[in-house]
Amino acid sequence: MQAQLEAQAVLDDAGARVRTSAQSYFTIFVGSEIFGISVQDTQTIFRVQKVTPIPHAPKDIVGLVNIRGKIVTAVSLRRRLRIEDVENFENALAIGMEHKGENFALMVDQVGDVLSLDESMKIPTPPHFDPIRASLMSGLYRVNDLLIPVLGIGAVFDFTK
Repeated sequence: MQAQLEAQAVLDDAGARVRTSAQSYFTIFVGSEIFGISVQDTQTIFRVQKVTPIPHAPKDIVGLVNIRGKIVTAVSLRRRLRIEDVENFENALAIGMEHKGENFALMVDQVGDVLSLDESMKIPTPPHFDPIRASLMSGLYRVNDLLIPVLGIGAVFDFTK
């Protein structure tokens, strides 16, 4: 399910666009849920050809994949979010990212539009919000009638949680 999303521009009293501190985020989909991930943290988006399992790795780590001749750790966002898992990761969609000098392939179901989210769109995380998702977020943004949790790369690739 891909939602039609439009971030509203911030306008002054005369209707002119006001310069904001907006940042760009890809919308990504895992199952039927939507999330945001920083465009700045993204190196590439690609299809995984083959996954080599890693014995005794944490369950969120799918294995190793090859990105343009570089071997990187593949992480399932479904598993990180505790969403129903898929059986096969061959031909899966992945986002190439780097964190603390290590390269990762973040496995997702779909990549959507790029949104420009301003701090004025950020809302406090409700106390009843899923604690797993909250622990992986850097913020929660209201875009029209949707709430978009933006994932924090540091939390997503912190396997001590």
